[in-house]
Amino acid sequence: MATHGRPGAVRKSKKGPSGGTGGLGRKALEGKGPTPKAEDRPYHKAHKSKQLAERSAAKHSGNRNPGSSRNTRGKGTEEMVTGRNAVVESLRAGIPAKALHVAIRIEMDERIRESLKLATERGIPLMETGKTELDRMADGSVHQGIMLQIPPYDYADAVDLATETIQKWKKGHINNAPLFVALDGITDPRNLGAIIRSLSAFSGHGVIVPERRSVGMTASAWKTSAGAAVRVPVAKAGNLNSTLKSFKDKGIFVLGLDGDGDVSLPDLTLGREPVCLVVGSEGKGLSRLVRENCDQIVSIPIDSAMESLNASMAVGISLYEISRQRSA
Repeated sequence: MATHGRPGAVRKSKKGPSGGTGGLGRKALEGKGPTPKAEDRPYHKAHKSKQLAERSAAKHSGNRNPGSSRNTRGKGTEEMVTGRNAVVESLRAGIPAKALHVAIRIEMDERIRESLKLATERGIPLMETGKTELDRMADGSVHQGIMLQIPPYDYADAVDLATETIQKWKKGHINNAPLFVALDGITDPRNLGAIIRSLSAFSGHGVIVPERRSVGMTASAWKTSAGAAVRVPVAKAGNLNSTLKSFKDKGIFVLGLDGDGDVSLPDLTLGREPVCLVVGSEGKGLSRLVRENCDQIVSIPIDSAMESLNASMAVGISLYEISRQRSA
């Protein structure tokens, strides 16, 4: 009786050993190597994040000017004032603002209502912003659902500002001789704001800040100036010593303020001339090179040798004496 195999089964004949490929399939056997990192895979979101970060870094590095700022008007970076108290105080002080960001469905209180009212009166755009975006913009700061976006300050160039001021003085467009204050190593924005306020009170013409390792026009400086920063320009110097030399070439006397100066403030005889006061930090004072570039080092007599004056106070007292001499 014949036996039938399973339906559809095919009997295979036995073959001998197959021939080799001669090494032609070696690459296929090697594989594609280790799996690339997520940031190196073109279609992975980590790759796109890496590209965005590189473009952002390149953009910021391209905006930096390592050399002198002469013939340019440098701009700082945008600043975010966060928190209900800080925002309403900034709006009261009249700080320039680009936009007011408010959280969607924010819980209202008197500070929020006043902030919205002040921003509306000044024509500041109101932006309803989600919490996630506010968290990102705050960069770790506590925002309480509201933040004020401050535009970058448009700094004048120090040498250009001095040149323009001297020309206006010589043409009779301004009555007082040019009067400037330069900051050497000061990093507290409240000192800058207070100096701007004093300079405005005594008819000064500008504050000079170095481009590096120095305070800039932050929201805190704006608030401390109590609106005087609108009237008194702040200029940047790419190199403070070079700028002071340029001032001297233009006929501006450079006077350094220091506790052990060779001239006491009441004995100052240059008050009626074009003057640039240079003030250093309370701890370190004037740097060595800045001292060497000063025409005179002026000291303010005080009763106690144990006491010292902070930068803004020393500038205010000196500006008063110069103003007194000019009006005498």
